[in-house]
Amino acid sequence: MRLLAMLILSMVLVGTSPARAELSFCPGLVKAVEPGLKGTAAAFIRSYEPGADEDALPLGLSTTAFVYDNALAAIALVACERVDQARTIGNALVQAATYDRTFDDGRLRNAYRAGPLGRGAALLPGWWDSQKNIWGEDPAQDGTATGNVAWAALALLTLHQATGEAAYLSGAKRLMDWIIANASHGSDGFSGGFHGYDPQQVRLTWMSTEHNADVYAVASWLFRLTSAPRYRDAAKTASRLLDRTFRGDHFLLGTKPDGSLADDNLLALDVQLWPWMAVPDAPDWRKALGFAQAHLAVDDGFDFNGDRDGVWVEGTAQAALAYRIVGNAAASQQLLAAMRNDGTSSGLLNATRSARVSTGLSIDPSGTSTIPDFFYYKRPHLGATAWAVLAETGWNPFTGAKVP
Repeated sequence: MRLLAMLILSMVLVGTSPARAELSFCPGLVKAVEPGLKGTAAAFIRSYEPGADEDALPLGLSTTAFVYDNALAAIALVACERVDQARTIGNALVQAATYDRTFDDGRLRNAYRAGPLGRGAALLPGWWDSQKNIWGEDPAQDGTATGNVAWAALALLTLHQATGEAAYLSGAKRLMDWIIANASHGSDGFSGGFHGYDPQQVRLTWMSTEHNADVYAVASWLFRLTSAPRYRDAAKTASRLLDRTFRGDHFLLGTKPDGSLADDNLLALDVQLWPWMAVPDAPDWRKALGFAQAHLAVDDGFDFNGDRDGVWVEGTAQAALAYRIVGNAAASQQLLAAMRNDGTSSGLLNATRSARVSTGLSIDPSGTSTIPDFFYYKRPHLGATAWAVLAETGWNPFTGAKVP
């Protein structure tokens, strides 16, 4: 009892609560990524590891390093004061956008092959299909989602803020300029990007609330740094889509390919959180957090959508950061405490708490399929772990600012 009292007293003296002191997701993230980043100047980290009941990942994920997950990891490593490791991922993003096996317009693919980068174009994920005797690739991974390009730019802006190196700012500008040149949907917002195999990819004409929140964040950050009118205008364009999809207390997913608004019964947790995280001067949008609590919350966490079939760990971490931003530290800490049980021996957190969580969405982003076949599974996930770090450290990835 005396030891416990002394421990609690020491926590008070350094301004740390007992629950807060127990939480630390940075060591797990560093443990998971360090082997893949050590000794190389540029590398991507595989997004998933096999689950506890799996001998190996499915072939479609076995070599896959999603750009979104790696961008998040780079930002989280900066938040963990591991800037040198974050540089390695940032350098890979810059190289991948500079050299491509097919295109010369400066785009990023949605995923690359995990591991160190050699010279020239970064390799894309894939696998050998022994039954068909062909090399297989995923058309969604080969494609380019506007939001993923924006997240890579946010990672580079974070690295520029941490290091002062002009190369990261230049890389972020090139990525934002690609979005302006290739995803502008008039003055209404920014469209989804491109999908399919090389060299004839399909332009995605739908617009995503989530993507436009990402674009707003990048454009606003770049305008603060450069005062370039094109970035001010891009931020205004993205905000128009956000205004259009806000329904008073929640956000719609975006628009359909024909430009009409997405169905109101399709919900997603991140869509309720990211817009007002990215746009601090839109206080009415924070009502979407209450909507998420009423419609998407489950025991000790949040689901991806409204069917409440399980805890989506990545989104739960996003909610923990959201609560911290609005000043509800107790709710934030409660979610973070529950997530400690989602850790694995790899250092990463599982993507879900149950065996599988549905999203209600199609894995095909082209808009031609309505089959809800996009699921998250209980596997260690780089993205979920990075969001947990951001929530614990109070780091808003859309602004590069720490939350009190």
